[in-house]
Amino acid sequence: QVQLVESGGGLVQAGGSLRLSCAASERAFRSYARGWFRQAPGKEREFVSAIRWSVGNTYNADSVKGRFTISRDIAKNTVYLQMNSLKPEDTAVYYCAAKRNNYGGYENMASYDYWGQGTQVTVSS
Repeated sequence: QVQLVESGGGLVQAGGSLRLSCAASERAFRSYARGWFRQAPGKEREFVSAIRWSVGNTYNADSVKGRFTISRDIAKNTVYLQMNSLKPEDTAVYYCAAKRNNYGGYENMASYDYWGQGTQVTVSS
């Protein structure tokens, strides 16, 4: 089965940066969009950022605009999330997701078909 594997999480001080990666295990895997979601302790999973795979259009949650940048490497079938100016409130498990459909909206968690297991990002104050 196709799997999404995240990497790049870790510990960082407030104001620092991290880059997350998410690679698809199957070379032939195609998706309409890839997205990043996060879930902080005691909170619901929320949308962070998404990218339309074919053309590279990006969409971001208000909370990360100007700080996070999503991008992709088509040849590597990998999506990235560059996170700058990190804040303690960014602390969460970050999940990579992919959707093969074009409905439900980019921020609609239920519309995504594939999910990674998550990578922990912890931002100290």
